[in-house]
Amino acid sequence: MTEGTRYVDRAIPKISLKDFAVRVDEITTQLCDAAENVGFFAIVDHGIATSEIDTMFATSEAFFSLPEDIKGLVPWNSNNVGWENKSQIRPSTGAPDMKESYQLQFGDNMRSGGGPFKTDSMWLSDEHLPGFQSTCLDFMHRLQALSKLLMVCFARGLGFPDDYFIRLHDADRPDSQTVLRLLHYYPTPTPTDSKVHHRAGAHTDWGFLTLLFQRPGQPGLEICPGKEANSEFALDDPWTRVEFDGPDTIICNIGDLLMSWSDDRFKSTFHRVKAPCEPGDYFGEWYSIAFFNQPCKDAVIQGPRKKYPSITGEQFIQRAMQTHFAALQEKLKRQAEEGAGV
Repeated sequence: MTEGTRYVDRAIPKISLKDFAVRVDEITTQLCDAAENVGFFAIVDHGIATSEIDTMFATSEAFFSLPEDIKGLVPWNSNNVGWENKSQIRPSTGAPDMKESYQLQFGDNMRSGGGPFKTDSMWLSDEHLPGFQSTCLDFMHRLQALSKLLMVCFARGLGFPDDYFIRLHDADRPDSQTVLRLLHYYPTPTPTDSKVHHRAGAHTDWGFLTLLFQRPGQPGLEICPGKEANSEFALDDPWTRVEFDGPDTIICNIGDLLMSWSDDRFKSTFHRVKAPCEPGDYFGEWYSIAFFNQPCKDAVIQGPRKKYPSITGEQFIQRAMQTHFAALQEKLKRQAEEGAGV
């Protein structure tokens, strides 16, 4: 079967957060149903203005338009912050994603050195992009506040106290792991072969919950719910194109960590950004912004039914990265063997 050739229409639930305080039980039911049966959902009436989103995209585009030697002043490091360029290789493809990104975190994680104190800042200075840090932090705090509402619902749905997930994702703590990722996918030339290409290969997120912002007129995002994935990275399963549904719609997806925290009740969902390959496709630049909710390093993760042994937030993320790189090495090994005719 040829990879990526089958598509089906799937309804992506759209959930309004309007009047949250009085509708919290109704919203909880809707969110949990979407998380359990789809893995992806969209939220509207969330309180973040279109102007705020536009400002953040303009800030992101201003950063990526800078010369590489300026962006290179904040290179990605082991704290999971900084700028990378075509360096993320997916195990599903064995090839680098055709993008660049800039990962940002709260507090002390934005440093280039080790230890408990900030040394060289990983924030691009106002000298090169005035107001960059303050604009990003304002947006990050807005998304953190929004995420807390969703965490209340997931806590209720799993039988935890309302503030359970909020406490364990406290962005004011120095060991917070939540990430804002600015993404810029490069223009794609018209392919000269019959293969399916991707700007970002199929994967699941390994955090708790992801909030994703898209731009109009820039299609490419595709999903395959984890509960319906039967092949490796869902490559031989049917996918669904996620169309842009307005600037005020935020696409959300369940990560591997929430799947574990829910004893597999909520399934993480495979997603990818497919490169254009047919006449009429969009071949231009593709921008998005992702907010990855990830727990503090010492958060103890275990579902209500204790299906899995307890593990800390730091251990979970480290294990996820190890699993990712092991799968990547296996993929590269198979590619080398196939190339050598083994």
